[in-house]
Amino acid sequence: MSRKKPASENVRRANLRRRLYEILEHGSVEDRTGLVVGRLIVLLIIVNLVAMTLDSVPALQARYDALFTAIEILSLVVFTVEYALRVWVAVEHAPFQHLSPRRARWNFITSPLGIIDLLAVLPFWFAFALPADLRGILIFRIVRFLKLARYSPAMRSLLDVLYRERRALFGCFVILFGAMLFAADIMYLAERHVQPDKLGTIPDAMWWAIVTLGTIGYGDVVPVTFLGRIVATATIFVGLIMVALPIGIVATAFSEEIHRRDFVVTWSMVARVPLFAELQASDIADIMHLLRAQQVEPGVIIVRRGEPAHSMYFVAAGEVEIALTHQRVRLGAGHFFGEVAALRRARRSATVTAVTRTSLLVLDAHDLHALMEREPRIAERIREVVRSRIGRDIVTPQGDLVMEELEEAETLDQPPREDAG
Repeated sequence: MSRKKPASENVRRANLRRRLYEILEHGSVEDRTGLVVGRLIVLLIIVNLVAMTLDSVPALQARYDALFTAIEILSLVVFTVEYALRVWVAVEHAPFQHLSPRRARWNFITSPLGIIDLLAVLPFWFAFALPADLRGILIFRIVRFLKLARYSPAMRSLLDVLYRERRALFGCFVILFGAMLFAADIMYLAERHVQPDKLGTIPDAMWWAIVTLGTIGYGDVVPVTFLGRIVATATIFVGLIMVALPIGIVATAFSEEIHRRDFVVTWSMVARVPLFAELQASDIADIMHLLRAQQVEPGVIIVRRGEPAHSMYFVAAGEVEIALTHQRVRLGAGHFFGEVAALRRARRSATVTAVTRTSLLVLDAHDLHALMEREPRIAERIREVVRSRIGRDIVTPQGDLVMEELEEAETLDQPPREDAG
């Protein structure tokens, strides 16, 4: 017994570590605990940024100093505990699982996100130990804004884009530096004798060149000679190109990244539907082209029991509730319902209501039938799946609303009966 106890403790510790990892790293879309923890941390980060901004106003600082201090202490404790837990569960990260626990945790600590988490807490423990006149270090709470990258897909996408396009962006800065030197040299030759105090050296001219290329134009240095004005005009036009170039690179890459993520999500949702699961990639791509987006507000009924069914739905984001005869079932992002209606225009056997603001992808039965008529290969494959289905459950764990009418393929041509959502 004495030998089994440590083993059981290790198992419990490993299970706890895995559970904390899933909560902190959003291991499952349907994990409500992870969702709540993530939203609370985001809220705390936002409160930090608001408090930091208001704390810089002397009148508000004098009046609400105790509140601002309480917010900082609470935030510091929460972020410190979060950081300690993230270091502890680092061994659960897939890229680190082949490493020793010590090495895995060190890799996390030295990773970009690990450094951000450390900077969000370490300087502020030192700040409380410093004299009051040195507590200005608390202004660096702005670093905590970067923690949002963990919880914002948009920010993660932007960071991914910047990293992926780093070579192109570095090339833009090299070109910008070269243009700055070129413009500064010519302006120095044109204006050095006329304005020796402002353009008497190339470093002085470089300030004018970078400000002009950046299209800011502070006006503190203005050419007065004819040649200087010609150079300034050309520099302004070049500056428009230099500003547009990195913006265009980032905007195009960001748009492609968003579309790629949407494509992957949509593809996975379509491919998991039993009717389409074994179709070829080209067939699934054809179905994806037929999808249309629909936004539904909380409380809105998407489909009603007894009404004719004309389409199936994929839940891209949000949550819906299916009111069946004897139970209620909730489906989240990645689930689907009403897939049978894409084959037969029957009547709904359940009412589906949006629980939260929900993004849906809708596939009309008319579009699918048109695709099947146009592509006999897809039609035959779908009918094969229909004939092979023997499930009797109304709702599967994947959110598949199954119909008993589809036991045989021939029922596709029979008059419609009660259909499940």
